[in-house]
Formats: sequence, C-alpha cells, structure tokens
Amino acid sequence: MRIVVLGSAAGGGFPQWNCACPNCARARNNDRAARSRTQTSLAVSADGEGWLLLNAAPDLREQIAATPSLQPRAADPGVSARASPIRAVALSGGDVDAVAGLLHLRESQPLALYASRRVLTLLAANPMFRVLTPASVSHREILLGRTEPLSDFASRPLGLTVEAFTVPGKVALYAEEEGEERFGTTEGDTVGFAVSDDAGACFHFVPTCAAFSEELLARLRGSQLVFFDGTLWTDDEMIRFGLGTKTGRRMGHLSVSGTGGTLAGLAALGIARKVFVHVNNSNPMILEDSPERAIAARAGWEVAHDGMEIAL
Repeated sequence: MRIVVLGSAAGGGFPQWNCACPNCARARNNDRAARSRTQTSLAVSADGEGWLLLNAAPDLREQIAATPSLQPRAADPGVSARASPIRAVALSGGDVDAVAGLLHLRESQPLALYASRRVLTLLAANPMFRVLTPASVSHREILLGRTEPLSDFASRPLGLTVEAFTVPGKVALYAEEEGEERFGTTEGDTVGFAVSDDAGACFHFVPTCAAFSEELLARLRGSQLVFFDGTLWTDDEMIRFGLGTKTGRRMGHLSVSGTGGTLAGLAALGIARKVFVHVNNSNPMILEDSPERAIAARAGWEVAHDGMEIAL
C-alpha cells in the first residue's frame, strides 16, 4: 500500500494567507526549516493505479499538480481524454478544510464519495455541492464500526478497506448553532479511519481529535502507522499569540504537549510509526529547528510534510 501526504497543515495552510506570525514570516522567506504546507489530505493506493483521497482539502488542485501519481494519463484513441486515477474520496468530517476540495472534482469525473450520514447530509444541504452530480459522483454512506470494502464509481474494487470509528470532536464550524458549543460525534461529525489493503497492511488516520476516549485508544493500540491531529502545541496557543480567541479544545483539537496531550496520551500504545498531520501555522513544532520539534522527535513522532511518501 502506498500513502502520499498531499497536505499536512491545518486550515489556512502554512504560511497562512493573512498571518504575519514569526513562523509564517520564516516560511515566506523560504527558510529551509519552515517549509510551506498545504491543508491536510492523504492519497492511498493498493496498486499504484487507482487512488483514494482521505479528505479533499481546499488546495486539492495544487496538490494534484505536485503529485504525478494523481495526474491524468493519456487515454486510448477514441476514449475521453479525461481519465483521472482518483477513484474515490473518504471524508473524516464536514469542516471546510476537509470538503472544499470536492469542488475541484466537479468536471464530470466518475468518483465514489464515502462519508458518514451526518457529513453527507451537510453536503446535501449546501446547494454549491450539487455540482457533484449523481451522474458522475456516487454518494455512499459509511456506517461507523463496520468494515467497508471500497470501490470506484462503477463498483470496481480498489483493493482497500476502510473502517470508520467515532472520534471525540465537534460539528463543522459553519454548522454550529449560535450560542451552543456542540461537541460529541455520535452523529458522525468527526470520524477516524482504519485503512487496510488485501495484503494485511493497515494504518489509522485521525486528523482531528478533541479528547481521548477508551474506544479510540483501543483502536490505535499496536497500530502499524498512525496519522494524528497535531494542530496546536498548547491549548491556549492561539490566544497567547494573538491569533484567535478560542482554545484548541473549543476548536475540537487536543494539544500536542502537556499531561493530557498527545505525546503523553499515545506514548504507551506500542504504535510502530507516529506522524503528526493538520499542524497549525502557530505551532512551533512546524519548524524543523524548534525545541518543540526536537521534543516530538524524542517521543518517537514525525511531523508530516507535503509530498511525504510511506509504503506499508
């Protein structure tokens, strides 16, 4: 199984378009230790021919342009020249930075779109996503806790299986009700994926997580590979740096550091390889020469970068 990190940053990317924080300034100055990143998405393939996207970031067109494996191949004579190797998309939530890239896939390309009922309902309620017409995009509900063999629009197997599971989180920002903080994921607002191939390789993808649950920890225990939410180093980071008014938990994200953070929470699970994704521009860990990056590395973690490839 091949895995390509198409994007590794949180919403807004790195550098963020309207941010002048020291981290973003270093990225704009082409500092080698502050490499630019687009918003988080993965591409996965069992055979190197047909590809599954895990989330569709707003930067998807740029990500495809940077990834030869996702670019169209020459078609046979007499056949349409539109022949993308992207066969399916699976969504872990309904946030803008997970779904906006779907609008780049509107040019009548046959695709299968997998998501929880909650996320499919959010998409259906937004008239803009009607450009993904049923004639070319098949919307398929993923049931939580059930193993789902994936296939393309024409129901041809991709050689990949997905199991979606509940992750503590929150509703998409645009779906929040005024004056009410809606957390919890029983409706499928935030899910993680266990992705496996027919040869037995398996990894877990959890790009957003607001807390640890016993179910989540049990699922990640002993995993071959985990991509996990690395949004903020500390819970009050956005407030302290003058970049926002919300804590990480209010935004639906655990912090990396601290007694209740990810470094401590996942340390004893025997995970073979641990990779942070969805790293915010404010997080000092995004800088390769920062003390925080060194702390994460000593704890056995990598920080994903765009174009990172892993074979399982």
